[in-house]
Amino acid sequence: MTCDAWRQKTDAYLDGELPEAEVRDLDAHLHDCPDCASQALLHSQLKRSIRFAGNTFAPSPEFRQQIESSIRKKSTRRQWGWMPQFGLALATMLLLIVGSMLWLRHRESNQVVGELTDLHIATLASANPVDVISTDRHTVKPWFQGKVPFTFNLPELQGSSFELIGGRMTYLDQNPGAELLFRVRKHLLSVFIFKDSTELDRALGTSGVTRRLSFNLASWTDEGLRYVVVTDASRSDVDDLRARFAEAH
Repeated sequence: MTCDAWRQKTDAYLDGELPEAEVRDLDAHLHDCPDCASQALLHSQLKRSIRFAGNTFAPSPEFRQQIESSIRKKSTRRQWGWMPQFGLALATMLLLIVGSMLWLRHRESNQVVGELTDLHIATLASANPVDVISTDRHTVKPWFQGKVPFTFNLPELQGSSFELIGGRMTYLDQNPGAELLFRVRKHLLSVFIFKDSTELDRALGTSGVTRRLSFNLASWTDEGLRYVVVTDASRSDVDDLRARFAEAH
């Protein structure tokens, strides 16, 4: 298939609308074709910019609290004869508020997961995916000292099917973090590490492996840090690498 034909499938690929077989073929093509990889990266960044622009005017929790407070103040001035109608209106309003909060929470989760997936795709498309290149964890870990506001441990991979490729600095919502790149057979795995926060906990939680586009994603916390794995490798590989991080010291 020609590059033009592949590029026509880029948006469907990024939106998770390609059949699984075509996703694997396009993944392989992006690894081998810098021009198409750059095009995919440009589309991914454009989609992320549009997504952020769409969230610019989302109502804040403080604004919703102001509205609720205003409703409560007005209710004290009502006469008792209005109570049944007001109670129904208030119940409807509360249902709308709760529904809006749940929807915003779901959208926030999708936004964070989408941004992490975009970062992984950008790594796959980059000619220089890591800033520090080494299979030695004792070389990669010290490289991050002074660059991120935390420290972390890397797992021992000797005797496993995993290989450490290296790492680089990354950012999520302007917060600095580490991205570590691993290989298992022909698959690449990005492990993102950030300081945990209320926002990340609300968006990601500690659920098991989930699916986003053609990638598996897993998230967990350990000693105040948030870990996220994004990869097209199997769920069992994700669980295996996660277990190795848990045992790292």
